[in-house]
Amino acid sequence: MIRINLILLLFIICVEASSIVIDEETSNTKILSQSFIYKDNTKSLTIKEIQNSGISFEEIKKSRVSFGYSPSFDVWIKFTLHNSSDKKIKKIIEYANPLTTHIEFFDITNKNTYKDGLFQINTNRKTVNPYFEISLEPNEVSTYYIKASSNITTLIIELNLWNTQDFYNKELQHQSILQLFFGAMLVLAFYNIFIYFFTKDVSYLFYVFYIFGVVIHQLMYSGITYIYFFDSENIEFFIKGATFIVAIPIFALGLFIKYFIKLKQYPLLNKILNIYLFLFPFLSLLFVVTYSFDKFRNIFTVILLIYLVYIAIYTAIKGNRQSFFIIAGWIVMFIGGIVMYLSSTGIFNVYQYFPYVVELTFVLEALLFSIALADKINQLQYEKNKSDRDLITLQKTEKKRLIVEVENKTQELKSALDVQTTLLKELNHRVKNNMQTIISLVRLQADEVEDENMQNIFTTIQNRISAMSYLHELLYKQSDISHVNVHEYFDNLIGGLQDSYENESEIIYDIRINLEVESAISRGLILNELVTNSFKYAFLDKLGNIWITLYKKEDSFYLTIEDDGVGYNSDQTKHSFGLILVKTLVENHLQGTITTTSTKSGVKNQIIWREDAQS
Repeated sequence: MIRINLILLLFIICVEASSIVIDEETSNTKILSQSFIYKDNTKSLTIKEIQNSGISFEEIKKSRVSFGYSPSFDVWIKFTLHNSSDKKIKKIIEYANPLTTHIEFFDITNKNTYKDGLFQINTNRKTVNPYFEISLEPNEVSTYYIKASSNITTLIIELNLWNTQDFYNKELQHQSILQLFFGAMLVLAFYNIFIYFFTKDVSYLFYVFYIFGVVIHQLMYSGITYIYFFDSENIEFFIKGATFIVAIPIFALGLFIKYFIKLKQYPLLNKILNIYLFLFPFLSLLFVVTYSFDKFRNIFTVILLIYLVYIAIYTAIKGNRQSFFIIAGWIVMFIGGIVMYLSSTGIFNVYQYFPYVVELTFVLEALLFSIALADKINQLQYEKNKSDRDLITLQKTEKKRLIVEVENKTQELKSALDVQTTLLKELNHRVKNNMQTIISLVRLQADEVEDENMQNIFTTIQNRISAMSYLHELLYKQSDISHVNVHEYFDNLIGGLQDSYENESEIIYDIRINLEVESAISRGLILNELVTNSFKYAFLDKLGNIWITLYKKEDSFYLTIEDDGVGYNSDQTKHSFGLILVKTLVENHLQGTITTTSTKSGVKNQIIWREDAQS
């Protein structure tokens, strides 16, 4: 009896030593480090063969193991649970890796087998990681097996034991944090989309593509994609295209960097990147279609990343401001990459201490790039303001220069104008003097002629020359030589006629406008002839009145010479040289009309011409 008790005691000790003791309170416990492992390189062993063939399992002693990319073998995990309580308990075994493609869970005691994994997801599961429910009777000891393999993704094994409520609370928290991460990334994406619409800078658009690519990658990496968006029939096809999907954000990142740092400033770097970006989609798609060189399926993505890092460092050395933000983002992204690598290879499980370090690095990188884009706007605004200030300064300087130049030119023109005006005045003075000389010669010649008709002819000639001489005299005296003071000109002209004919008739003026110099001579000659006729024929031996009116109405000019003399017979005077001269000047020179009305109460001559015929 004593011997039986000893044997039983030794059995209990052995069982206790190789089993994981749990009770109602046991939760969030890592059980892999108390489990045993066997690697089946044949991928052919069944659960019965594993149990009965005397296979030697090895103790793991790690809470998480990674086999890297390992499609050529199966991994078996064996663990024993001992319910040390006197109550029936229910627990959850969590397989803490959503990317393992095939998982089978064997409950030996209850003879149940459950399948899960990326290629055979339980349709009722809405948790990120696969899990299996178990129950243990009071003081029951039960052994479980898990068979895991991964055809495409990295094989990482981590087992956790949970109370049901704790597990679902943890899962709710985990998915909530992931939702915050995806929400933050999408907010950044839409923020930059709006900036793109306002700025039309394509670097913002490519950055948005990059963010969406990162979101898609993390949806796959975290397992959210496979439980909410794809059924088991489409997952394998989707996973095989993961190489191309992972390449999308890197391709967008390459385009973003190209336009963000204005790579055209560096022709050789820009040319190499253009060629690689052109070939990159085709090379990535080639691996998806052929699915060859599995270990190197991301080689082209890695090459592009390395080249982008080189571009950022090179342009930063050359003083490109935006490149420093890129390098800061690369450092953060490099940390995230190192974390993923250490975790996937089993060297160091960072997630044990910082569960969301990868998501944090992606958010920080996205924030850095968003800050970089905002800084680019500020830099462009600064450059614009500086350009505006420089332009204003240049405008002020140019304005001062132009003012000085205009003043100098104005002074030069004024001086030239003064000289020209002086010369014109001198010319008018000389012309006037010459005409006076001619008038004196005519007068001397007239004094030698005894014939009265010839004397009248000489007087007429003298008065016609005087009509032109008065204009030059007037121009010589006044400062503005572009226009003639008509009233003064007419008054001098008629005053000279009165002296010639010793006629004291009253002259009544109604002059409302001035005339240009070019048009004044012809009007003066017309006035000279008509007033001369009035002096010679209108009043006989009595004095009378002569009315002279000049005004403008709309676009026509009106000149009227009217007297209150005895009138004349138009038939007898139509061959008069003076009247022929007047008619010629009016019709040919002014392109106007003359209307003459003669009654016993006097003669009225009205001349009308248009503004465009002033000369």
